[in-house]
Formats: sequence, C-alpha cells, structure tokens
Amino acid sequence: MTSLQPKAAPVVLSAPSGAGKTTIARALVEGEEDFAFSVSVTTRAPRAGEADGKDYWFVADSEFREMVVRGEMAEWAEVHGELYGTPMESLVRAAAAGKHVILDIDVQGARQIREAVPEALLLFILPPSMEELLRRLKARGTEGEGAIRRRLATSLDELTAAEAFDFFVINDDLERTIGEVRTLARAGAPPPGGCSGTLEEARKLRDDVEALLKQERLP
Repeated sequence: MTSLQPKAAPVVLSAPSGAGKTTIARALVEGEEDFAFSVSVTTRAPRAGEADGKDYWFVADSEFREMVVRGEMAEWAEVHGELYGTPMESLVRAAAAGKHVILDIDVQGARQIREAVPEALLLFILPPSMEELLRRLKARGTEGEGAIRRRLATSLDELTAAEAFDFFVINDDLERTIGEVRTLARAGAPPPGGCSGTLEEARKLRDDVEALLKQERLP
C-alpha cells in the first residue's frame, strides 16, 4: 500500500463499452497540464511506430512477473495472452510532479489500484440510457450481433462491480462530462449540485442490460 499526495491522486475511469471513457481520458490529458497518462508495462511486441518508454515499456514475460512478485505493479492483468500493468513508480513520479494520472482501465484493475493506492479516485462513467448504450455499440458498424452481445455481457460484469466506485458520471454531453470529471479529480469531491450519476442509476442500467441479454434478438 502506497500513500500519494491527495491533490495528485490517480484517477481511475471505468465504464461499460461505448460509454466514452477513453475519449474523456484523452481530452483531459491533452487539454490540462495537471493530468497525465501513465506508461504501462506490457509483454506484447511493439507495433509499428510504437516507442519503448513512450507508448509502453516493453519487457519479457519473466521480467514482468518478477515486477509483480517484487510488488512494483499497482495493477496488472492478462489480456489475450499478454500481460499489461501499471508500474507504481509512474504513479509516484506523477504525484511528485503534482499531476493526476488518468487510468483508463477495467473494474478488475480499479480494484487493484484501490488496494495499492487507497486515496485513488474511482469514477464510473455511465451512458445516458440502455437505448443510448446500444445505439453507440451499433454505430461502430463493424460488429455483428454476436460481438455486441459479448460487449454487453462484459458491460454487465463492469456494472455489477460498480458498487465499489466513489462517484458516477453520466456522459450525455462530452464537454460537460469532461468538466465534471476534471472537477472531481481536482477537488476529490462532487461539483456544486452533486454528480450527474448515481449508484442507483448504475444498478438500473445493470438490470436493463441483463434483461436485454435474455432477449432472443437485440432490438
């Protein structure tokens, strides 16, 4: 367990697929000096144009696992046979520089971050409705019903784990949502009037997704 400066605590963004968390994270890092991405460690090979230390730290499987054993990872997971993780050192350096590290990760990673850095802020991004979530998934135009169902099933798992999050933000207007996340990160507390989302709305969306998956065909 590590303690960082409260004003520079890491900010975790988790959400169902299609809720827009990656867009929000990118906007904050690109538009605000006190926000930054951490450089993750991975065992996968670099892709064309990727640079070691900029896009990822590329390491061997054995080195990654040694880092885990030494307690150097704030969170990590295996994805499609490759290992990905957030080094604790990157969070410490960001805090020392007065920067909030934005972590665009799933709920499993969020739980690990909370254990490693208790003062981390866990934000769950919600779509305005079940109908809008489904519309955004279909709007990609690259996936059939089977793929969309798999994304919805993953979303159900994410929403079930939302109980552990600190605050809930509804992404109904991107600029407003970015402003709300910015305020939450800097103050560690809701903006005047409270957050746009609630745990009850996350629970309702979870129930709606569950009911949708029971239908023979998606609307």
